[in-house]
Amino acid sequence: MGRRQDEIWDEAAARRYDTPGTGMFAPEVLGPTVRRLRELAGDGRVLEFAVGTGRVAVPLAGQGVPVTGIELSQPMIDQLRTKAGEAELPVVVGDMASARAPGSYRLVYLVFNTISNLLTQQEQVACFRNAARHLEPGGRFVIELWVPELRKLPPGQQAVVFEAGDGYVGLDTYDVLRQQVVSHHFSYGEDGPEAEIFRSPHRYIWPAELDLMAQLAGFELESRAADWAGAEFTAESRGHVSVYRLPGPAAAE
Repeated sequence: MGRRQDEIWDEAAARRYDTPGTGMFAPEVLGPTVRRLRELAGDGRVLEFAVGTGRVAVPLAGQGVPVTGIELSQPMIDQLRTKAGEAELPVVVGDMASARAPGSYRLVYLVFNTISNLLTQQEQVACFRNAARHLEPGGRFVIELWVPELRKLPPGQQAVVFEAGDGYVGLDTYDVLRQQVVSHHFSYGEDGPEAEIFRSPHRYIWPAELDLMAQLAGFELESRAADWAGAEFTAESRGHVSVYRLPGPAAAE
């Protein structure tokens, strides 16, 4: 877990990240995400923390929403640039906990568990404060995050398989003392015994802790759903989409 995030998200990771039409890029996954963010943005400007290769930002910008990104990994930005130029989707190189994009925004968003890439509570709180610095009064910060699956861990077991399918196995190993998890992604083909493995470290966050981070940055929880389509969040939900709002007049949507 000693590697920096910009070392983890290198050229090889950037090349593997885009899977058009499948996985995170499947229409049934991406469509509701873009629709909900467009609804929250209204006619305002939008900022994506950890914009990556533009999985969400590119289609959102394609619908006429003014989108800016912040991204630490240059290889991820290079991959984004194969889909959108600087004029269409400007990107600031830097850490989402501290980098500053010019201007103010109606909406800041952070998708697909990425706040957990910040490996300390201090950095995660700083991310909320950075979002608040960028927002207009009444602006919103949206976070998509998984719920730690600790209930699946029997005594003495440290790993949980979160997905298994043709050509892929994903498992998380937990350090419950330090609130850390490492995700292991095994990809393999049908024709050979060799597999590729990609590992990424995270600090997991319970929803209640996330809400407290938001309060420290001046936000209030406006809504929480189990997914981008608005399904009810329950004790059995594996993830959530949480919308936080700063004090101030709500912008017309």
